[in-house]
Amino acid sequence: MKIKDIETRSKIAPYIDHTLLRPDADERMIVSLCAEAEEFGFAAVCIPPCFVKLAKNTLNGYDIKIATVIGFPLGYQTAEVKFFEAHKALTTGAVEIDMVMNLAAFKSGHYEEVENEIGEMATLCHFKDAQLKVIIETALLTEEEIKKACEICAEAEADFVKTSTGFSNRGASVEDVRLMRKYLPEHIQIKASGGIRDLAFARELISAGADRIGTSAGIQLIKNEKEIL
Repeated sequence: MKIKDIETRSKIAPYIDHTLLRPDADERMIVSLCAEAEEFGFAAVCIPPCFVKLAKNTLNGYDIKIATVIGFPLGYQTAEVKFFEAHKALTTGAVEIDMVMNLAAFKSGHYEEVENEIGEMATLCHFKDAQLKVIIETALLTEEEIKKACEICAEAEADFVKTSTGFSNRGASVEDVRLMRKYLPEHIQIKASGGIRDLAFARELISAGADRIGTSAGIQLIKNEKEIL
């Protein structure tokens, strides 16, 4: 991990998935994102699938994970399409897959279909020594639906359950994370994402149970942290 000054190492940085999922992202932006991740010691970069190979080459030799999104941002692609997309991403360098749950199937009560899709993706990821994060889009779920989605993800052996894509009507909330932590087994981690631009909010999410923070404002969070120190 490359950090300019070890004495100023950030406490928040190891939680952050440094994210760039804008539709107008280009190669220059991705290279810059990777350089920032190296400099500040973020846990991972989270990027579009088409840039995984570029990130792999850029981050070669650094302890920064490469995460990419699958079935993004709506999740209603067929399982076969998601599986192929994930396989390609894993082959080109991704070690974390952030897959959007099929919310359309879930809302229709097709729970077995949803669980099978997540289970197949988890099997693929684990075979490739990678981790699976399942985005359940908590903004569109009731508490009972959050509970059910967490149960499905646990049965399917996901590694993380993630709150949001950041493309819905809102992102993460502290209450979402508390509910997820309540209903998930201890070994399954939580990623909070969407609308996290304030250090105090990020800390609240971590206190509520988040193990990762997905944000495009990671550098700003670190600047806020340094101002407090």
